Amino acid sequence: MASNKMWCTVALGFLLPFSFAHTDFFTSIGHMTDLINTEKDLVISLKDYIKAEESKLEQIKKWAEKLDKLTDTATKDPEGFLGHPVNAFKLMKRLNTEWGELESLVLKDMSDGFISNMTIQRQFFPNDEDQTGAAKALLRLQDTYNLDTDTLSRGNLPGVKHKSFLTAEDCFELGKIAYTEADYYHTELWMEQALKQLDEGEVSSADKVYILDYLSYAVYQQGDLSKAMMLTKRLLELDPEHQRANGNMKYFEYIMAKEKEANKSSTDAEDQTEKETEFKKKDYLPERRKYEMLCRGEGLKMTPRRQKRLFCRYYDGNRNPRYILGPVKQEDEWDKPRIVRFLDIISDEEIETVKELAKPRLRRATISNPITGALETAHYRISKSAWLSGYESPVVSRINTRIQDLTGLDVSTAEELQVANYGVGGQYEPHFDFARKDEPDAFKELGTGNRIATWLFYMSDVSAGGATVFPEVGASVWPKKGTAVFWYNLFPSGEGDYSTRHAACPVLVGNKWVSNKWLHERGQEFRRPCTLSELE
Repeated sequence: MASNKMWCTVALGFLLPFSFAHTDFFTSIGHMTDLINTEKDLVISLKDYIKAEESKLEQIKKWAEKLDKLTDTATKDPEGFLGHPVNAFKLMKRLNTEWGELESLVLKDMSDGFISNMTIQRQFFPNDEDQTGAAKALLRLQDTYNLDTDTLSRGNLPGVKHKSFLTAEDCFELGKIAYTEADYYHTELWMEQALKQLDEGEVSSADKVYILDYLSYAVYQQGDLSKAMMLTKRLLELDPEHQRANGNMKYFEYIMAKEKEANKSSTDAEDQTEKETEFKKKDYLPERRKYEMLCRGEGLKMTPRRQKRLFCRYYDGNRNPRYILGPVKQEDEWDKPRIVRFLDIISDEEIETVKELAKPRLRRATISNPITGALETAHYRISKSAWLSGYESPVVSRINTRIQDLTGLDVSTAEELQVANYGVGGQYEPHFDFARKDEPDAFKELGTGNRIATWLFYMSDVSAGGATVFPEVGASVWPKKGTAVFWYNLFPSGEGDYSTRHAACPVLVGNKWVSNKWLHERGQEFRRPCTLSELE
């Protein structure tokens, strides 16, 4: 065939699912969807209270009406709603911060019904780590996909179902979180956005004085003394008695005078500011640049000559009896390393079964410490995962058999089926699936050798982002529900193929479910014989 691809109402005070016994909600959209019902339950409880004391609590009634409309929309399509990263961040912020503020507001004159419900529910709420994690995800998406603050604040993202926007207070919160991380680059961006929205007339509880205080310091930390002085002057116009601003202004004037004495040119200052800004962006990392470009659909492109060598075909698993009469659709995604995609290889019914089996077990994804071998959470892997055995479900067993038939590899020595659900801005930064020579004991406990190959199911479509990219070679593989991709991690000689270094790009909009099977060396001796040439 030609190289052109041819296929082409909840009871009050209810007990939450046991899966809520742990935190890290922001690392899995699948778990965050249950928070929608939690928040809806709180709104219902709150509205019941308002009916009883409406005359005294007009402010709380307005709050409830606003949240009522939002949660009604969210519960109709939880995954689609939380697929917008702004909605996910604001959910974390509401449940971790704003509901607590509401509780303090009404404590003086509150019926036992709402307080008791809040007390029961609150133990299952997201915590500070979740809110911070969701905020960092927005900053990560901003960098990876080159989004300006206004675009992100207005919610103008591709493929969104439920458009949402950030208030000036939300922008201020993002800036504060960046500030606590000493990330002055993002502090400046989001404090300026908060200030811009207030200057445009947005009514908000955010205070310009506080915003300018953070903003001027963040700008100073990045070397722009003139702008820091200008912002500090604006702050003092609003609050002439601001102690820190007055102290900063004297210090800035002193530094400026010293610079003039040293005849330091403004050009040098601008060059230094630009260098520091670039450092904050961490654009100096070559792999990072390639990774982010591929995530955006940019970067290396395959030459027409190489493209012509890619084909689509009907594949019978090397005359496997199960597929001779009903072969599967297969197409080449890349040549070196060879990456193939199987189309319509897992049904919607099978996907739902796998998700339902996995969801109660989803835990924060872990990685193996190369020194100790112990499993630990990693900030560069934002997802939750679960492991499914073939003996516990006929569906999982059938999937395992399908992988064996189509790869020709023995799955009896493979790891269990791993199911992963990515959270807000969910990603997995560049990594190898196989163990390198400096990690001789990585899979020692399994006793099945190194990971010879990877099989990856895509169990959902992703509206924007979420590609699997290979920075070493410039390949981008985009999620498509019901398909799977397969590649070898090792050469036939047993040596690792370093061109298979890959990453899962942050999910910009949508919800990403995948499942993967790591096949090992043992049992493949006669299925994929070794060669004498190291790189053959």
